[in-house]
Amino acid sequence: MVSQAWCRGLRAGLGPGAPRRLQGWGSAAFSSRSPSSSTDDGFLKEKRAQIMSRGLPKQKPIEGVRQVLVFASGKGGVGKSTTAVNVALALAAHDSTKAVGLLDADVYGPSIPKMMNLKGNPELSPKNLMRPLKNYGIACMSMGFLVEETAPVVWRGLMVMSAIEKLLRQVDWGQLDYLVIDMPPGTGDVQLSVSQNIPVTGAVIVSTPQDIALLDARKGAEMFRKVHVPVLGLVQNMSVFQCPKCKHETHIFGADGVRDLAKTLGLDVLGDIPLHVNIRETCDAGQPIVISQPQSDTAKAYLRIATEIVRRLPTPPA
Repeated sequence: MVSQAWCRGLRAGLGPGAPRRLQGWGSAAFSSRSPSSSTDDGFLKEKRAQIMSRGLPKQKPIEGVRQVLVFASGKGGVGKSTTAVNVALALAAHDSTKAVGLLDADVYGPSIPKMMNLKGNPELSPKNLMRPLKNYGIACMSMGFLVEETAPVVWRGLMVMSAIEKLLRQVDWGQLDYLVIDMPPGTGDVQLSVSQNIPVTGAVIVSTPQDIALLDARKGAEMFRKVHVPVLGLVQNMSVFQCPKCKHETHIFGADGVRDLAKTLGLDVLGDIPLHVNIRETCDAGQPIVISQPQSDTAKAYLRIATEIVRRLPTPPA
């Protein structure tokens, strides 16, 4: 469970709300449920009024981070997190001199810890900042490191926004060339908090070719345009299934739906990822395919997407 002091800091909107040490973060002293008393409800209303009175927050870069890339989708279940993880690894493989970080912004359903085979609580630096956990050369931070694996996070929007602020600002990222942020599905509080609080270099929209997924993918792209975040392009995930025996190809979710949407929006398609069992198996095992099968056609597809992303990025400030 999250420590009681840390979550009091979330509710109060404090700066450094984490305890000096992480002892007790796994204790049962705090329930990750949202406060339900009338006192807490009144506090949340007052806090909301205070936030709204300030207007839009001023964007402030994350210390040590040169460029921020957000991976988003309007619809859940389209493989956004799997894509974000493999592309983050592909960015590191594309240029070994570049340092890459990965932030899991899905407070309610964090999946980065399992996909990156990471467990444990982050340590704290002398400046009281959380140190990311690291695997495969990627620095990772997730709400999944701060709560028990099976514990639901039942929080109202303001607590989620405060948690995102802490995951952005109270982490010692060191020096990163790219910070990849895996956004939750939708176009709500988290998306607005991230895009309005930090300068985002570009957004990548992930979708399957299915009509119902494309409806929400379009909303995601339009949201980023409204908050002045450049959309680098779309990724067509689960584009085709090839039978492992007869090699016949089937477009289970439809063919070229993402390409049609990209044309409508005036955007590029960064690449296609097939529907392949190895992608699922390797991520479930905590060994993403870009790391465990780097010579496979699927891993090369992620590498091509990483190349396309880098090609579209502006020159970072010195």
